[in-house]
Amino acid sequence: MPKAKGKSRRHKYSYNLNRKRLYRSARRRAAPRIACSHIRHAWDPHKSVAQNLAEMGLAEDPNKAVPIPKKLLESDRQQPGKKLVRKPYVVNEMELEASLPEKKSNTLSRDLIDYVRYMIQNHGENYKEMAQDEKNYYQDTPKQIKRKINVYKNFYPEEYKNFIASLKPEKMEVQ
Repeated sequence: MPKAKGKSRRHKYSYNLNRKRLYRSARRRAAPRIACSHIRHAWDPHKSVAQNLAEMGLAEDPNKAVPIPKKLLESDRQQPGKKLVRKPYVVNEMELEASLPEKKSNTLSRDLIDYVRYMIQNHGENYKEMAQDEKNYYQDTPKQIKRKINVYKNFYPEEYKNFIASLKPEKMEVQ
């Protein structure tokens, strides 16, 4: 098999190139990737990571920030060398953001909701019948169907109660 073109050529080493300076300048330019927008806006690229975090009131090393006290008496004393926090708004904004309630982002697909409603409407609580139903395209077992129904109950409790309440008058009319 022939070699790739250009691979057999000898590469020349450039003796005049200062690699140390290139490496240092590339390291200096590389800014840390910061996920939190509050920290990103308060970040000063001319200062070190430790200096930036100290100004914001954040800890660089959590083991040093919250040491394990050897005695109860040591924990009561003030720790010498407390650093001055120049940007306390960063910590305050982060605490405010953390205290907000988490949005419920989990939702079920419309197909799954329709499938569960169909099964409950036609079979009630009989999971064996549900497993044998012709609309059970994925051939779910009775336990799998029961699990899907429980997931629907947990995600939409009010909707489920209203759906069950709407089914009861229909059952009474049939009898």
